[in-house]
Amino acid sequence: MAKVFHSWDVDQGWLLPPSLHEFVPPGHLANFVRDTVREALDLSAILDTYSEERGYPPYRPGMMVALLLYGYSRGLYSSRQLARACEERVDVMTVTGLNRPDFRTIADFRKRHLVALSDLFVQVLRQCRAAALVQFADVAVDGTKVKANASRHKTMSYGRMKTAEPALADEVDAWLEQAHEADAAEDAAEGANRRGDETPDWRADKQQRLETIRAAKAALEAEAVDPPTPEDESGPGASSGMRWQGRPLRGEDGGPPDRAQRNFTDPDSRILPTCDGFVQGYNGQIAVDAAHQIIVAHRLVTNAADARALVPLIDDIRAHLGRKPCEVSGDAGFANEANLAALKQRRITAYLASGRARHGAADAAGRQKLTKTPLMRAMAERLKRAGRRSRYRLRKQVVEPVFGQIKQARGLRQFLLRGLDQVRGEWAMISTAHNLLKLAKVGR
Repeated sequence: MAKVFHSWDVDQGWLLPPSLHEFVPPGHLANFVRDTVREALDLSAILDTYSEERGYPPYRPGMMVALLLYGYSRGLYSSRQLARACEERVDVMTVTGLNRPDFRTIADFRKRHLVALSDLFVQVLRQCRAAALVQFADVAVDGTKVKANASRHKTMSYGRMKTAEPALADEVDAWLEQAHEADAAEDAAEGANRRGDETPDWRADKQQRLETIRAAKAALEAEAVDPPTPEDESGPGASSGMRWQGRPLRGEDGGPPDRAQRNFTDPDSRILPTCDGFVQGYNGQIAVDAAHQIIVAHRLVTNAADARALVPLIDDIRAHLGRKPCEVSGDAGFANEANLAALKQRRITAYLASGRARHGAADAAGRQKLTKTPLMRAMAERLKRAGRRSRYRLRKQVVEPVFGQIKQARGLRQFLLRGLDQVRGEWAMISTAHNLLKLAKVGR
């Protein structure tokens, strides 16, 4: 007797259309994200922009928001990846309702509503608090370097600009002179109205590079006249290399120093040190609640240092949720006298490493170098007395796994957008997607 198999008739037509709820199992993340956007999020900031009655009907904003958030939660950040998934993946079809927006529509929607999409972080965070996922007992802060959508090899220092500009100018002038001589020779040989005198592409590219260098050089010189303030170190003006450790940089003539740098692809990005070398990127910082690893505040800057992010992160927690955390832990990058004084003023218990631990040290707190400032000395003594029972030892298992989930599990290795404001919006969406995944675990 022959074995009986399941039917595999790929040419059979369906008499009735399938239900979207049958595409994925019950309790799937796609259903949760779609229903959360439809029922729990306020999208009025996006809907109010659609006031024109004329024109072809656009895709529903709720569907586009759900597509972006679900894509970010699954590691799909590119608009082309999302557009391809709308055609190939049934879980994405469950979110979109079989709609298939092209990649340009997805990219334009994200760019147009980036501010409103960033603000969804607070709405999702408040839902996490309502689900008892945020307990305010202990919050850990940390920062990570993420590559920008630019290459560090496209960065040029001001000193290099001063030497490259006249060299390129002389080279362009020589080519133009050669072209003029060639044109005159061709006109004499072939006539003035004959073609063949177009500038080759390789000459035009050199001309364009010269213009780009002159524009970047002028921008650095303008910032030397009116430098950014320390209070605005995370703003666009501080991203071009005109400040170092909070101090304005100056050349001997009062202009930009030779080491001031600017990237031609993304001028707001900076060359930042990492454990694997230097990258052209941004510094993304987060505050994570220890109970369920919920991101309760986020920040993105162009400065490699983390110290100035501590107070804004803590104040953002209170602004978002109306309550401050009881304890805050952070590594040595956040520890200084000003931060400890600010936490003491806010009546928040601090566990900040007062120095970097030696390699292979079993107890990081007990081997840290004492400083002369009183609050830093007291902090070092507190961590030393607590030893292995110190709250600080839990910091890594609170905040570091969140970076691992974002960068390793969901594959965020490089931002897609360019410019500080655009990348900040992208970082907010990444944080929102992370919290949605945590919320989905208790909402299924």
